[in-house]
Amino acid sequence: MRSLEHYWYQANYFIWLLLPLSWLFCAVSVIRRKLYQLNLKKSYASELPVVIIGNIVAGGSGKTPLLIALCELIKEKGYRPGVVSRGYGGNFTGLKQVTDYDTAELVGDEPLMVQQRTKVPVVVAADRVAAVRYLYENDACDIVLADDGLQHYRMRRDIEIAVVDEKRRFGNGHCLPAGPLREPVSRLQSVDLVVYNAANSAATEACSYTLDFTHLYHLVTGDTRPLSSFSGKAVHAVAGIGNPGRFFTQLRENEIDIIEHPFPDHHGYSQDDFFDWHDECIVMTEKDAVKCRTLSLPDAWVIRVDAHLAETLESQLNLKILPLLKQQRS
Repeated sequence: MRSLEHYWYQANYFIWLLLPLSWLFCAVSVIRRKLYQLNLKKSYASELPVVIIGNIVAGGSGKTPLLIALCELIKEKGYRPGVVSRGYGGNFTGLKQVTDYDTAELVGDEPLMVQQRTKVPVVVAADRVAAVRYLYENDACDIVLADDGLQHYRMRRDIEIAVVDEKRRFGNGHCLPAGPLREPVSRLQSVDLVVYNAANSAATEACSYTLDFTHLYHLVTGDTRPLSSFSGKAVHAVAGIGNPGRFFTQLRENEIDIIEHPFPDHHGYSQDDFFDWHDECIVMTEKDAVKCRTLSLPDAWVIRVDAHLAETLESQLNLKILPLLKQQRS
């Protein structure tokens, strides 16, 4: 049975039945934002500058690699970023700083991946205002990056960055549930920066980035291999992300012969998911890897993905974020 998300990106008549609900959802989202703008609903400002990296589309847009790249960019400038996240997919219900000993089942796959890749403080909580306050009081951060949260208006922000998947963009253009939009497309006119997750490296003059495969490493041992060592080899490709098709396409572009295994975003893996092919060659995303390390997968490899920032994007990020950092240190 096809998921509702499938119909968001395909022409069909079924979606028409959901349009009244979409109009209601859209109206509520607009009214809710206006209530915060008019201060009829209270938002809370942090002592630290807050940068939102989010989107207006439900599902994956590739924003987590951009968040990781932004953490590294800020660290290279000599500052200390912290990250707050909802911790979607994790079962922890309070507030928690992510550690090396945590599991994706506890804190969520994306927060754990960000913490492992960047080693910056990462705090998960449904109350992201409390998470920002925790970073201020406990981790001596200079700036907070909020993973998602564009619609979390209770948390006041200094900069809003909206990520758009260049290929899928806004689907059929309708709000939930008839389409993928959390807010109308017009919301992008009010953010500080619209960034495109580009499908190819030709979009270098725009505010865009590409997701580049750099190498593979073994799920358990960490041994590394170049992508070229898998060229022409038949492998099982596993992806439990927002847009598995993009991952599979990039593998094929690297001349890797794959058997596709798409899973739902934030899928919690068990050994049964690999029932009769667990000992065959497997490649997976880093987001999947943080949930599979305790499984018996002797020939599983993880694709390292880095966001390659276009010069225009890096320049814009420096222009908008560096003044906040300098002001915080002054």
